Amino acid sequence: MTEAALDQERTDLIAMLDSQRALARLPFTGIDDEQARLRSTVSELTLGGLLHHLISCERMWTGVIRDRDENATLDISRFGGEYVMAEDETVAGLLAEWDALATQTTELIRTVDDLDTLIPTPTSPWRPERVWWTVRFTLLHIFRELCHHSGHADIVRESIDGANTTYQRANAGI
Repeated sequence: MTEAALDQERTDLIAMLDSQRALARLPFTGIDDEQARLRSTVSELTLGGLLHHLISCERMWTGVIRDRDENATLDISRFGGEYVMAEDETVAGLLAEWDALATQTTELIRTVDDLDTLIPTPTSPWRPERVWWTVRFTLLHIFRELCHHSGHADIVRESIDGANTTYQRANAGI
């Protein structure tokens, strides 16, 4: 791949993540911390919990890209609070944390040596054998998680106050 093609691919990955993050933020716009903790469907999911998970997921997978630890094991003990907005967390604080993380992810994409580099993923009880993904695939996995949970956030938000992401998107010009 030429340097120009690699630069374009990096630019495209960053733009796609930024665009999806902008859409994913819409369900969190205009809610307070109490609403963020509200279970509005039969699911355990809350907006605050989903936001917490999106941040945790992106942090974990960008760490996998950076660390490339061939002995990493997924710490499933942290999963109990994975989808929970802690008492000391706020929507504003989590969104600011996500913004800072997005900046770090952008910098990682710009500077990672080669998107085709194979990196080890952590083992887990459901995947005890080590799997190797390319940096590109790992970044696309972050994108997939973001898209997947954006849909959940839309449903939870609509159940709280009827807010519709499509309508919000049109009003936000996204």
